[in-house]
Order: sequence, then structure tokens, then C-alpha cells
Amino acid sequence: MKVLAIADVEERCLWDFYSEKRFGDVDLILSAGDLDPDYLEFLVTVTNKPLLYVRGNHDDGYARRAPGGCLCVEDEVYVYRGLRVAGLGGSMRYRDGANMYSEREMARRAQRLQAKIRLAGGVDVLLTHAPARGVGDLEDLPHRGFECFDDLLGRWRPGYMVHGHVHKGYDPSFKRERQMPCGTTVVNACGYTVLDIEGEGGWNRGWRAAWLNSQVVRHDLKLH
Repeated sequence: MKVLAIADVEERCLWDFYSEKRFGDVDLILSAGDLDPDYLEFLVTVTNKPLLYVRGNHDDGYARRAPGGCLCVEDEVYVYRGLRVAGLGGSMRYRDGANMYSEREMARRAQRLQAKIRLAGGVDVLLTHAPARGVGDLEDLPHRGFECFDDLLGRWRPGYMVHGHVHKGYDPSFKRERQMPCGTTVVNACGYTVLDIEGEGGWNRGWRAAWLNSQVVRHDLKLH
């Protein structure tokens, strides 16, 4: 499955100069936050493919107008063509904001999410805004990663973690991908990148996938 992962920066090649030839074969879009809702609406319209998103620390405006046609996977697991995507948006709390959390607050969210991951039989992609602690994050509080993400990766061993928040220009040692000892490939989606990801095909059917997806849709209806 070809997955377009985006975060933080609205790329002109995807908005002003979108090319069907270049991006028309994308199967799924994952947004890791801090993006204009109009940008997400544009991409879900021109590609006619599902777009799953979490909120970044600068996405408080989504509470007033969430991106139409897209699915918010905050604190949820969504199954698309067998690919199980779990979402935890927001960053470390460094000021007042709806999408900022202390380490303890994020750990509580992660703990609750694990019940749904367990129901899904695991997770293929952990979609977050902030990075995991020590894996492409920075030392300053606003861009520090969450230790509980490291715990989630170690326990469930998803094939991928997709995050944003740390822009290319913030760190001269920026890397698009990092490999974790648990086997997870951690991807910083700042701007955009395209991934080839395979999920568990059998998870496209059955009551568990249907129930998990229904929770995402119910949550999304409340946002609009």
C-alpha cells in the first residue's frame, strides 16, 4: 500500500502544483498535524483517498472547523485495507493549549489506547504529532518527545511510527527515517514523504475492525 505521510508544512508540490501523475497512485494519506484544514480537504478531494489525521500543537482551530472529508484518529485505531493505524496527537505542554500534554497526561492516553490496540490484535502504524523521546526529538521542552511512546513501540512493535513537529530546519542532524531496536521504522513526515506499507489483510474484515472504525466515524461526526 502506498501511503502519503504529511506534517507541519504545506508543500507547494501538493497544493499549488498537485500532479495526478506523481501522486495519483497513493492509497492512503496520514497527516501528523500542524496543517491547514483547507490543505487536508484539498488533498482528500483531489486524491479521492482516505485521509487519517491527528492534531498538532498548533491545530486548536480544528475545534472550530475540523477538516471536512477527513477522519480524526485521536485516541482511536482505524483499520484500512488491513492496515491498523493508532493515533495520539499533540505535543509536550509548554504553554496553555488544547493539544498539549504533560508526560503523565500522554501516558494516560496511551494506556487507554492500548485497549483498542489489543482488540485489533496489534498496530501497524502509530501516528503521532510529537516524536518519541530520544528518537529524533530535541532537548528543548516544546520539541521534546514522549517517553510513553517509546514504551508503546517496545510493547506493540508496529512496523512504523509516523510523526511531525520537528521541522527539517530545526536540527542539522535531521533524518527522515530512524530504526528502533524493536524493529519499528520511525518516520518524520515534515513536509511529505511516501511510504510503502503492508498491513494484515485479514484485518479488513470482521466485527472488531468494523467496531473500531465505527468509533472513529462517531467521533468524527461530533467534530462537524
